[in-house]
Amino acid sequence: MRTRSNFEKRVADELAYKGVSCYLPCLHEVRQWKDRRKEIRRPLFAGYVFARFADSGAMRIHVLSASGAVRILGRGSQIEAIPDAEIDSVRAMLAANVRCYAHPFLREGSRVRVRRGPLRGLEGLLIRFKNDARLVVSVGLLSQAVAAEIDIGDVEYAGQNPAVGKTVA
Repeated sequence: MRTRSNFEKRVADELAYKGVSCYLPCLHEVRQWKDRRKEIRRPLFAGYVFARFADSGAMRIHVLSASGAVRILGRGSQIEAIPDAEIDSVRAMLAANVRCYAHPFLREGSRVRVRRGPLRGLEGLLIRFKNDARLVVSVGLLSQAVAAEIDIGDVEYAGQNPAVGKTVA
């Protein structure tokens, strides 16, 4: 479900108090201030809390009455469930005690811009070849393209996807 900004923990706590099964994946970070260092828990997915409940009108109202709850995700009046395997994968990554961080969801064919490195500022299409991420820069008039291997962490969405014709956000 979607929450107000910085209300994730409050919504999760209130849902748990109401008896609704919920999960708020958090990252542990050490923050440095001038006078101290402190370990904090920051939500992995800002603005979202995972909740498991029966799809009924009464339960929807019960869940949405949590302070800071905005809406239940889905299409129209249908709730869209997140597969258990995806939630289990997130839990496993956070429990594995490896360095994790939030990353934008990038699909093959997305128009991307390189944020850092020797290709900084270039835009192109993101593709995969075997297990490597590649940036493809096309020259439409020549019907030719050039590809370069890039680190997936160095790219961000660049907006318009020419293959689809819609803004990708």
